[in-house]
Amino acid sequence: MAYAAYRMPATHAAAGMALDALAERAPSWAPDSHLDIGGGTGAATWAVAGTWGGVASTVVDWAGPALDLGRELAEGAGIDARWVPGSLRGRGRNTTLPRADLVTVSYVLGELAPDDRRAAVDAAAAAATGAVVLVEPGTPDGYLRIREARDALIGAGLRVLAPCPHSGTCPIVVGEDWCHFAVRVARSSLHRRVKGGELGHEDEKFSYVAAVRDGVTGTPADARVVRRPQTRKGQVLLDLCDGAGLERTTVTKRHGDAYRAARKAEWGDAWG
Repeated sequence: MAYAAYRMPATHAAAGMALDALAERAPSWAPDSHLDIGGGTGAATWAVAGTWGGVASTVVDWAGPALDLGRELAEGAGIDARWVPGSLRGRGRNTTLPRADLVTVSYVLGELAPDDRRAAVDAAAAAATGAVVLVEPGTPDGYLRIREARDALIGAGLRVLAPCPHSGTCPIVVGEDWCHFAVRVARSSLHRRVKGGELGHEDEKFSYVAAVRDGVTGTPADARVVRRPQTRKGQVLLDLCDGAGLERTTVTKRHGDAYRAARKAEWGDAWG
């Protein structure tokens, strides 16, 4: 219960932003079934319901109390989900996972040893008939886990739709920078009390990748805003990742519609 009150709002928001990015790049696709590996109390399952609605979810986790609470919360909200005990740690890697249109692994990889982490990503890829979405904290280590998992998904035959504009090598030099985004989370009065905070919001930073099978129709963005835009008098500075790598673009008033779009652009948005 403490975890659900303290962390679930932020992990739900991060998963929701990643899933919305997938939906934006594949607007004609929607999952009928969803598998949440290591889903705990169900933050990603709530996010899937918020993005598409009416999706039958299966949540697999080793922690019985988390599954019990997740079931209780989901039933109270009318979310269609099964809560199944299982683990991908050590000998638990033999856990049989159901196939699903969409597979999510949210804030889990960092809790696993390297061999178990690779097994979890491989299991997610094998179970997914449509798409895989992985989310980790927006730290340098979290980014490295996503980067490693991204390579594994591509090796398993999936292609990246978000946030990357391509399925090629990530242009970021490890140790110099990392790819991450942020989502603002509204704090309830309970959330403020358990965190000892006074502000009515917090910003959750996260890294993610959304990859799809060939049967899913969709295209990545031409570029993505990878830092908070800098608005100055008559111009907006955008740090973008595109097919050529990382670059800073200056958009001025003389660019007309592009300038107006740049003034509204936010960190994490598609561009172009």
